[in-house]
Amino acid sequence: MRTRGITQADFHQIVSVIDYWWGGPTSALAHPMFFHEYGHHALIVEESERMVGFLLGFVTDRAPRVGYIHLVGIDPEVRRRGVGRRLYEQFARQARVEGAVALKAITTPGNQGSLDFHKANGYTVDFVEDYAGPGRARYVFTRAIDAAALVDPAGG
Repeated sequence: MRTRGITQADFHQIVSVIDYWWGGPTSALAHPMFFHEYGHHALIVEESERMVGFLLGFVTDRAPRVGYIHLVGIDPEVRRRGVGRRLYEQFARQARVEGAVALKAITTPGNQGSLDFHKANGYTVDFVEDYAGPGRARYVFTRAIDAAALVDPAGG
């Protein structure tokens, strides 16, 4: 598997698979701003030249700086093979270089897979009423960026 930065061409591919990968209408969350404005933070994982996962995120500009993970998609055919962990770890390395001290992500109530993934990867979980507006609760995941855990497996 190879992890790389996202390109504009990847946007069309992501939009074409995201609803299938997520099991429902989600493509509106893959907004073009992640390719035009935040592109250097977004990542793709490929296996045999085929996209098997992506992460759309950015680093906040206020203190303390946080790497915010907005949207992640993993091809159902490769789930539970470390693609999500690989994306999160690479994003954490990049965010730390830019001064981020923590990572943050959110999910909707009922997304058990996301809850399980984040808990297994050391995130604290808070249930926040009205996080996304009135009547729109979210689970908020946070984790400090641990420099010791960010050793690049490729030797960097």
